[in-house]
Amino acid sequence: MATETTTIKEVAAIYQPGSAHMVGDGFPVRNLFPSNDLERQVDPFLMLDYAGPQHFPATDQPRGVGEHPHRGFETVTIMYEGAVAHRDSAGNAGVIGPGDVQWMTAASGVVHEEMHETNWAKHGGTFQAIQLWVNLPHAKKMSVPRYQTILDVDIPVIDLNGGGKLRVIAGSFHGRKGPAHTVTPIELYDLRLTGGTSAALVFPQSHNVSLLVIAGRTRLNALIRPEKRN
Repeated sequence: MATETTTIKEVAAIYQPGSAHMVGDGFPVRNLFPSNDLERQVDPFLMLDYAGPQHFPATDQPRGVGEHPHRGFETVTIMYEGAVAHRDSAGNAGVIGPGDVQWMTAASGVVHEEMHETNWAKHGGTFQAIQLWVNLPHAKKMSVPRYQTILDVDIPVIDLNGGGKLRVIAGSFHGRKGPAHTVTPIELYDLRLTGGTSAALVFPQSHNVSLLVIAGRTRLNALIRPEKRN
């Protein structure tokens, strides 16, 4: 009988954001890639932006990014603070707030806009989010566009034996499957560890694995990630 073995993945490198800029007038981002020339190492992922945290004053004119095209890939937005309203040329629309996820498959092409949600903009507040771009396989690039609004209440939360919590956005963890429908097999987790604790994450050997540390001090295998402050 063949036995399955588990090997510890080697940590290739640790990166800081490669650039910082404003997208439209509502998304202050720090880019992790492609500004660090990581496209080959993180395939099929094309881009990773961390937006905020930044306070926006109240306004009657919502900030954001007006109509612009996407084609051949997916955009995945994870909200931590604030609210974003989406609208696209395929007739899809949705609003995501803290804990929610938006998964847009541009495929053959859409024109969409991402704006601060009107009511949130009127009150103002702190904005914080992540956006990840996922390349589509060549055979799927001209498929029909798709849009998913994934609410926080629909994302399974796994208790890590008192050491923290893990939200399963896509893929599965300990038998719990994430709600996102993906074209490429992806394990996408949102992990919050309690100080002084640890967690073991197991991925297929063929998968590329990246960890974005938003805040705190992290030890990954034998390497220590310096403390990150927002």
